[in-house]
Parts: sequence; C-alpha cells; structure tokens
Amino acid sequence: MVRFLIRRISLIIVTLLVVSVAIFTVTEILPGDAAKVILGQSATPEGLAALRLELGLGRPAYERYLDWIGGVVQGDWGTSYRQKLPVTQVVGHRLENSLYLAVFAFFVGVPLAVFAGIWAGVRPNRLGDRVISTISLIGISLPEFVTGVLLIIVFSSLLHLLPSSSIMMPGENPLTRPQVMVLPAITLMAVLFAYIMRMTRANVMEVMEANYVRTAILKGLPMRQVIRTHVVPNALLPTISVIAMNLGYMLGGLIIVENVFSYPGLGQLLLSSINNRDIPLLQALSLIIAATYALSNMAADIGYAVLNPRIRLS
Repeated sequence: MVRFLIRRISLIIVTLLVVSVAIFTVTEILPGDAAKVILGQSATPEGLAALRLELGLGRPAYERYLDWIGGVVQGDWGTSYRQKLPVTQVVGHRLENSLYLAVFAFFVGVPLAVFAGIWAGVRPNRLGDRVISTISLIGISLPEFVTGVLLIIVFSSLLHLLPSSSIMMPGENPLTRPQVMVLPAITLMAVLFAYIMRMTRANVMEVMEANYVRTAILKGLPMRQVIRTHVVPNALLPTISVIAMNLGYMLGGLIIVENVFSYPGLGQLLLSSINNRDIPLLQALSLIIAATYALSNMAADIGYAVLNPRIRLS
C-alpha cells in the first residue's frame, strides 16, 4: 500500500506539472490584452507600456512560467491583476464557500443516490423503480440553469420558503446563513443524484444475476445479508469512479450554478477571472481544479481496494 501511494503521488506531481504547462500555454494564447482590460477607458500607449513592464508581460514566456510554478511550489500564487491582492487571499474565502456548498451537496446527494440505486436495483421494473428512474431521467435531461430557475420559481416566487439569491454581505458565510445553500445544493444534487443512482442501479442488477449471488441465495442466506456482503461491495466498484469524477465537477463545474444564484464561490470567481483577463487568478483556479480531479481519482483507487479485497495495491 505504501509503495502504491508513493507511485500515485509521484504520478500526480508529474500530471500537475504537465497540466501547469498546458494551463500557462492556454492563458498565453487567450485573446485580449490584460493591460487594456485593467486600464479600461483610461488606457494610453504610455500607460499600457508601463503596465506591461510592471506585470512582466514583455519577458520571455519560459521565464514567466518558471517564476509562476516556482512561486506555486513555495506558496506564492502571484497577485491578482484586477483586485491587487495576493491570489491566495482572493481564492481562500471563495474556496471555503465552494467547499461548504460541495460538501453539503455531496454528503446528502451521494448517499441518497446510492441507497436509491440499490433499492431500485434489487426491485427492478416495479413501481418504485420506475418512479426513481423517471426522476433521474428528468435530472439528467435538464441543464443546471433550467433546474435552478425552476427551483427559484417554485420555492422563492410561489412558496416564499427560500431566498432566490445566495448573495452574502461582508462577514457572512454559508454557515451563518445556511438557507442560501439549499437551492444551489439541490440544483447540484439533481445531476449528481441522476448519474450515481442510474450507475448504481445498473451495477446492482448485473451483480444480482451473478452466479455467486445466486449461490448465496440458494444456501439460505438472508437477502439483506446477501445484498450487504455480496451485492453492494461489487456493485459499487464502477460507481466509485463516477463519484470521484463528480468531486472535481462539484469544485470546478459550479460556474453555472453559482452564477444562477449569485453564490460567491470558485465558479463565479473563475468566470470573472476569464472576463477580466486576470491571468494569475485564472491559472491558480485551473490548477486547483486539476489537483482536485487528480486527488479524487487516487481516492477512488483506494476505495476499490477497501470494497474488493481481490484488488491488491502493490
């Protein structure tokens, strides 16, 4: 296990290094001039030249990349062009808000989807299975912004139960106003529930037809024990990959959800950094998202070994 972890961590480091080169290259070829965006209407040739010199935009690309990646390793992510603050300070609060939302949606949505998938998988083609499958199809079919708008109309405009916007005043956070997380979290869980539930259901139905499950049933074992010890561990193996990929999605794919509800998280900050050509901030956010995907996949591999003892991490 130790050797496996060392190899995977080394692979993650190499992967993130390659990704950092790709991120830097993409930000280099983005259309638009960061200096012009920063100065706006007051831009003059002399001012643009001075600002480009201050930001180091005239230096060779390889020098700027080495300075950036060296600073990242040392904990210095640069300074935001737009906000004139260290990137770590700008990202810190937004990352905390996105983590609150992602954790809330994940730890409610994933267990609910897994339990629903198991329940539907052991009772295929019954009324409950058809109802859950229909709900999941609707969740997959509707884009996040449509789901979010529908939730706003129902719970905010018609029922007046929840706020339509997740805007927070300075000093507030999602823990002080948990109601602002409810509608964004439900919007995230709609897609999350649909994918994980359908994957779990299909896997459970396949495992239920396996010979070793039939043997366990014929031996007289209680169905609850068969499901717990034989069906669930094997059926969840493919589902782990879907769950792991959704960890990265929930941190980096919140752009639509956060903008629909004006939720102050990483997704909204990422879109703002693109619009403002805030290159240091954009590079940092992209690297954080890539690291999340890499770490979640390593967690999935470890989960394989926990659920299935036939898998040996050597």
